[in-house]
Amino acid sequence: MLIDTHCHLDAAEFDEDRDAVVVRAVQAGVSRIVVPAVERGNFAAVCALSQRHDSVRYALGIHPLCVDRAQDDDLLALRAAVAAAMPDPAFVGVGEIGLDRFVPVQDPSRHERFFVEQLRIARDFDLPVILHVRRAQDLILKQLRRMGVRGGIAHAFNGSTQQAGHFIEQGFVLGFGGAMTFERALQIRRLAVGFDASAYVLETDAPDIAPAWRWRARNAPEELTPIAEVFAQLRQVSLDQVILQTGINARRVLPRLQ
Repeated sequence: MLIDTHCHLDAAEFDEDRDAVVVRAVQAGVSRIVVPAVERGNFAAVCALSQRHDSVRYALGIHPLCVDRAQDDDLLALRAAVAAAMPDPAFVGVGEIGLDRFVPVQDPSRHERFFVEQLRIARDFDLPVILHVRRAQDLILKQLRRMGVRGGIAHAFNGSTQQAGHFIEQGFVLGFGGAMTFERALQIRRLAVGFDASAYVLETDAPDIAPAWRWRARNAPEELTPIAEVFAQLRQVSLDQVILQTGINARRVLPRLQ
């Protein structure tokens, strides 16, 4: 099963042709599309997408780049939304959450508090998390060890090999997508072949992180199939093996995808 484990299908870039985008993805072989929320204001939107399309699943969370404009009671709203979503088979976990030390933020300590409180929500509901990890790998690992969540996905992973190993030890798999398709992305490509096949899932992060053949254009979930082909070439295995194994991995770390 080919699964796009990270796609912002609710983004404005898809407003003109969102339904057609989903149809093309399914026609390209993508069986599931996981859409993580980024802030309180789009909790309902990602849920509605799952009701509209059988192939769509969703997660609820507050993205680190949205924390500066978030209100403290958004965390209470998230907890309530997660509780309400638990009976919904399309709901898969808490995300997109994490830390970002690439983009300057107003109050780093507040960002850490939002991250920790969202980990607490995931732990309290025994849910996996979908992590945003950018130049904050060690900070995130520190909180994962402290909070003891059940694992999940380290989305668009681009840390060191040692850091990647620590995330895997914590029950996470590494998300790989368009960035891997660039020949100059040497570290990402090293990571793509550095671990057992059980350590990876595939993603697009559409409309962002377009693959090399769509550089500077809108990314879309239909691109997951050629992304999987690049991953298969790097690992020197068949495309069928990649689709099978990454699908197994996705369903292992996001059990509600079953």
